[in-house]
Amino acid sequence: MTIQVKVPVLPESVEDATIAAWHKKPGDTIRRDENLVDLETDKVVLEVPAPADGTVQEIRAEEGETVNSDQVIAIIEEGAVESAKPEDAPPADEEAPAPAVEKADESPRLSPSARRVAQEEKVDPAHVEGTGRGGRVTKTDVLNFLKGGGSRQEERVKMTRLRSRIAERMKEAQNTAAILTSFNEVDLKAVMDLRRKYQEQFTAQHGIKLGLMSFFVKACSEALRKHPVVNASIDGDDIVYHNFQDIGIAVSTERGLMVPVLRNTENMGLAEIEHAISHFAQKARDGSIALEDLQGGTFSITNGGVFGSLVSTPLLNPPQSAILGMHTIKERPVVVDGEIVARPMMYLAISYDHRLIDGKDAVQFLVSVKETLEDPTRLLLGI
Repeated sequence: MTIQVKVPVLPESVEDATIAAWHKKPGDTIRRDENLVDLETDKVVLEVPAPADGTVQEIRAEEGETVNSDQVIAIIEEGAVESAKPEDAPPADEEAPAPAVEKADESPRLSPSARRVAQEEKVDPAHVEGTGRGGRVTKTDVLNFLKGGGSRQEERVKMTRLRSRIAERMKEAQNTAAILTSFNEVDLKAVMDLRRKYQEQFTAQHGIKLGLMSFFVKACSEALRKHPVVNASIDGDDIVYHNFQDIGIAVSTERGLMVPVLRNTENMGLAEIEHAISHFAQKARDGSIALEDLQGGTFSITNGGVFGSLVSTPLLNPPQSAILGMHTIKERPVVVDGEIVARPMMYLAISYDHRLIDGKDAVQFLVSVKETLEDPTRLLLGI
């Protein structure tokens, strides 16, 4: 019996998908629920499992091809699949076969150290002139080749669907919104002291460390409550005010930037936020994040500080109207009660759509975030 493998029904916001990688080829056996193919959409990579045990009979869409919902992409001949058997070991009285001799196509012209450097620096040994015995390429030859500018080779690779979509959305944000950025700075001594004092108890009770991001999420939730226009969005000629706070946390992955969304942060505690961020970050990096994890969101936070950024102007994540930018923490001299002291300071930035949010609202929002972080007891008192 033959079984058709179809593209899963894609969400309304996703028009089509691209065949990213086949894990089987015609003639290969496959077990039920074993991953057959990866489909790349604008946001995530979807795995398509085999619907039954059998043999891959036909593949109808090549890697890189665009496919749509319910399109047939493969045919499986259903049938029992035998368990893989370990290869028979040679009898005890027979000698094991001699190890294979190094093949000529494995770059015998390179010394081991030269081969390692060439692989690390992605140098094609064929372009390196060898000065060793018999024209052998040495490590010094490869290093001299690199110092001389190499072969000036270029590599052209197709942009991934995710990267293409990121580029499209970022350009859309610049072309559509009237983006301005306001800055402030925050003294994080109170938050750092609080974490230091209760870290051990917090970790023991909740099974996760108390980080900085949960404080920023709660501070933003309070500020969004006080300044609801920052949590709003534009839909045509209408302004949509959201009576909930769904905050997206930007996560950098090898495939590009993803922004999983924490739902109803106004009702979440610090431990819930830390667990949710850790969970989403892991899913984003291992490629298992779902489309629904990335959809929606009324506000976003991005942390360039983890890469050493001192100050930047974050870009909006449409249709959201504002985004908070965190930066690296630096010990700087500041004046406190007439005395110059060293404090852990961070520059904060809020980029906002000036079509909807006035400068006064953006500045007051940022001041509210600053006040909450500099005096975290405000979170308990709701002020």
